[in-house]
Amino acid sequence: MFNELKSELTSKMSKAIEILKREFSGLRTGRASVNLLDGIKVSAYGSDTPLSQVASLSVPDARTLSVSVWDKGMIDSVMKAIIESELGLNPQNNGTLIRIPLPSLTEERRKDLVKTASSYAENCKTSIRNVRRDGMDVIKTAEKNKEISEDDRKSFETQIQDLTDKNTKEIDEINNKKANEIMEI
Repeated sequence: MFNELKSELTSKMSKAIEILKREFSGLRTGRASVNLLDGIKVSAYGSDTPLSQVASLSVPDARTLSVSVWDKGMIDSVMKAIIESELGLNPQNNGTLIRIPLPSLTEERRKDLVKTASSYAENCKTSIRNVRRDGMDVIKTAEKNKEISEDDRKSFETQIQDLTDKNTKEIDEINNKKANEIMEI
């Protein structure tokens, strides 16, 4: 019984960390990355389509993104989607290719991004704690129903807490790495 519960809790905690990593990939740092454009949807063929499904994305240098739209009739839609994305980007269209120069981040903007990253990390920790609480509830209910002994309950709770601590530490490490990446000039 406990092994199934432990693998379920591990899976849920891993998913929470994967979501955090995905959120972090959308945060702008000093370096160009195609992940910055992941959340952009383009109005194409009657529906909102991810930018990566209508164009090739590349990083020609550390401060520039390049978008090569496959259907040249969609260049205006792609330009509009990038401008409206609230990423503060100013795309330039040369007719066949969209170049996006990334301006340097101001100190104030860097600090705001670090705060946002910390907020994402805190939300992830809350998710981890909720998973831990659910696991603890299952263990306590099993003890109450005489399915496990008190010693087993204590042992299982310790293992769940260790799993929680390990994942919380990983979140802190990911957050610190992202903060350093953002503050790097």
